[in-house]
Amino acid sequence: MKTILITGATDGLGKALAFELASRNYALILHGRSPEKGEKLLSELLTKMPNAELIYYNADFESIDQIKHLASQVMKNHQELHGLINNAGLGFEPKRTESVDGYEKVFQVNYLSTYILSQVLRPLLEKTTRAHIINVSSGLHQAIDFADPQITLEWSAMRAYSQSKLAQVTYTLAMAKILDPILVRINALHPATAMPTKIVMNHFEPQSDLKDGVNSIVHLVESNDQAIHGKFFAETTEARPNAQAEDEKAQQQLMELSRQLTGV
Repeated sequence: MKTILITGATDGLGKALAFELASRNYALILHGRSPEKGEKLLSELLTKMPNAELIYYNADFESIDQIKHLASQVMKNHQELHGLINNAGLGFEPKRTESVDGYEKVFQVNYLSTYILSQVLRPLLEKTTRAHIINVSSGLHQAIDFADPQITLEWSAMRAYSQSKLAQVTYTLAMAKILDPILVRINALHPATAMPTKIVMNHFEPQSDLKDGVNSIVHLVESNDQAIHGKFFAETTEARPNAQAEDEKAQQQLMELSRQLTGV
């Protein structure tokens, strides 16, 4: 039985994905930031699938210490990890706020959590072999201003979200040059357009079903093609991200910035 970690599993796409993967006989490590929602998720899954192998961890991604603690718990308690699905994230925030670490909150929750978990869990993924990191991004991309990555000037909800999502893709393409795809493949995707999630419902009219997004992620989860590595997908079709993601200098700048901000 393969083991997969899903972040942001208590709501929306993450929750729908948890039900789908549990039904396909995956052992699931589930993450959320509300213990009550975590308990409810486990109860709902076990009611429908009593034999499902599940474990829940709580962590608030507005705290780098909590992200690191989640990673250390997984490293300590699990012998294998076949997949890491970085799904947790914030949408369009009403105003610029900072995390407890003093970083622009959307960038930390959406991107720095992706970076930390992927980096810290890399040895476990490599030991498992034929593992996969899947970064749930978006088709909304805006280039990172490395002179002001925390967007202290001219912040907007769209810019913060779009920059964090491009950071996920840029990181994906940078790490693809480092990882051995026989051991760990890494890809990013735009799962579906405007699904009925909390991120969308308060701002846009839904255009897709959660099932569309789930199917896009499952397509990557169940692919064994080693050539699918360092790619960005729009649903199940390979696509081109914003040009900055493919720029080697920008990749190096992002990796260095990530190390500086996280200590990882």
